[in-house]
Amino acid sequence: MLRARGEPMLSPIALHEVAGSDARLREALRAADLPTDDIEDEGRVFFQAVFGDGQTIGYAGLERCGGHDLLRSVVVLPEHRRHGFGRAIVEAALREVDGDVFLATTSAAPFFSSIGFSEVPRAEVPAAVLATRQLSSICPSSATIMMLNRPPT
Repeated sequence: MLRARGEPMLSPIALHEVAGSDARLREALRAADLPTDDIEDEGRVFFQAVFGDGQTIGYAGLERCGGHDLLRSVVVLPEHRRHGFGRAIVEAALREVDGDVFLATTSAAPFFSSIGFSEVPRAEVPAAVLATRQLSSICPSSATIMMLNRPPT
């Protein structure tokens, strides 16, 4: 369970799979300046993160890349930010993976570092991960690529 700053214990986060075509997912990603170009392509799964009371608090996505996973499209809706939900969403999404986990970010490296990710040089990223549309054409080449350094929880 997750405890917000000074708040009583919160209900757990549940992930519910949603289609890449889901209008609320698409709008949340656009509002957070996250890419939507390939969210309907094969091999991606997206989750709506729901708080214990049934409120949607955000979204996350995973893309299988051979024996690896690419964490993508993590967003907390504006009205739910600053309560630890980002960490809770990522931790819940990581329960869905079984291989090494990578991500690309242009602005959230400190946040992901606090969860156990660290920067990885592109030369050390598996070819299947680099070949994703996310890393090969959508994200700028200046994006930081990170890998999870501890087992998923």
